[in-house]
Amino acid sequence: MLTIGAFAKASRLSPKALRLYDELDLLRPARVDPDTGYRYYTVGQLERARLVAWLRRLGMPLAGIREVCALEAGAAAREIRAYWARVERETAVRRDLAAFLVDHLTAEARKDTVMLELRYSAHSDTGRVRPANQDTAYAGARLLAVADGYGPAGAPASSAAVEALKYLEHEELPAGSVLNLLEDAVQGASEAVRDAAGGENAGTTLTALLWTGSRLALVHIGDSRAYLLRDGGLFRISHDHSVVQSLLDEGRLTPEEATSHPQRTLLLKALGTGTPDLKLHEALPGDRYLLCSDGLSGVVTDERIAELLSTGRTPDEAVRALVAEANEVGGPDNVSCVVADVVEAAG
Repeated sequence: MLTIGAFAKASRLSPKALRLYDELDLLRPARVDPDTGYRYYTVGQLERARLVAWLRRLGMPLAGIREVCALEAGAAAREIRAYWARVERETAVRRDLAAFLVDHLTAEARKDTVMLELRYSAHSDTGRVRPANQDTAYAGARLLAVADGYGPAGAPASSAAVEALKYLEHEELPAGSVLNLLEDAVQGASEAVRDAAGGENAGTTLTALLWTGSRLALVHIGDSRAYLLRDGGLFRISHDHSVVQSLLDEGRLTPEEATSHPQRTLLLKALGTGTPDLKLHEALPGDRYLLCSDGLSGVVTDERIAELLSTGRTPDEAVRALVAEANEVGGPDNVSCVVADVVEAAG
């Protein structure tokens, strides 16, 4: 028998990942000590552990992974090949649609050439239950960011992540490669978070937007969120990296069930423990962007968020109204919001 630590080292998976696979019924330990709850594995389980990790990295849904793991090698290979063919077909359709939408919106935005700028505000609050605030919120002329720390050093972790990005406020933005610049900055932020954690089991989510003058580059990892309010409609432009979101994606949970799921705070990825999402968004005059920690989105519905954002409030009034709403319904977590409006530059 191998301890979970030894098995983690042999399979190149973290003990945290192994505990998650146990909870999701993907890889049960061979034995669990009835007194300590400590997990033990056999050498024969190493191959399955690696297969589960590879399939997760491939993006296969949990239900599909269970099916593949139950098949013999040849049948499993055929199922993986069929799955990837579906992914490529769906990706091609989405790529073509994305190209059309980018061209359409870019043409609309540039009918009359105007200079755009951001008006912004950020606010972070401890809430009504937590003893300390582990969130960090920041808004500047170029950079907007929200980080939600966790663990014993959660507050230093979230602060370090945002501080590591602030140089982007003054960095020259290379034409056509802003996402590369942002990706490099996030790698530096990951290192800063590891230093701040000091060996503790701590980390942070990160959701940030970098303004180029006509577009916003989004970097996102974890379950903090980014929203766009355009023409009265609220659109979520980030995708949660959480267990509950994966269950929603697979149709195994309804949105109503998700709100009370016991694993609703369990992350699949955080800064430094996975690959962040990177996207570019064309900006239009009148757009309003919201970044927030799950202290807001976890207790206030998207409908109510849209209602609060759609009023004639300034960005500062909007962030304070959103934080107040989260606290009004109990404030069970730290809550942080950044609101930024895309407006025509004065003069």
